[in-house]
Amino acid sequence: MAHTVFTTRIYEADSPFFEGDLESLIVPTSDGEYGIQARHRNLVIAIVPGLLKYRLPGETEMRIASVSEGMVRIEDGDVLILVNTAERPEEIDAERARARAEEAKEIMLQKRSMQEYYQAEATLRRAMIRLKLSNSVND
Repeated sequence: MAHTVFTTRIYEADSPFFEGDLESLIVPTSDGEYGIQARHRNLVIAIVPGLLKYRLPGETEMRIASVSEGMVRIEDGDVLILVNTAERPEEIDAERARARAEEAKEIMLQKRSMQEYYQAEATLRRAMIRLKLSNSVND
């Protein structure tokens, strides 16, 4: 069993999100989803807002969390993930996510600076991911 699992620590900006062994992990990157399993080579990758998927030892179903930007470091079989925020489906406030999406859409339509536009675009993307995850739990 020691060769099929790897130690993973996932930290949000203000607290630990997960610490323990996993059988597999999929992180969102700018190039798409990136899979990690035991004995993965050493690597550092940027994480973009999206869905983080992970499987605990002995389970068949993947667990899912919404994550913001961050990074993953794989070193000698250990995985460290640092993100600003991570949320399990049951922790997501769907109404708040809808409100954030609407605010972001409004900012994007107001033709403000490019920086504000890109920030609003990122906020919209994160809100849509959170809504998708929240809806998957309520279906």
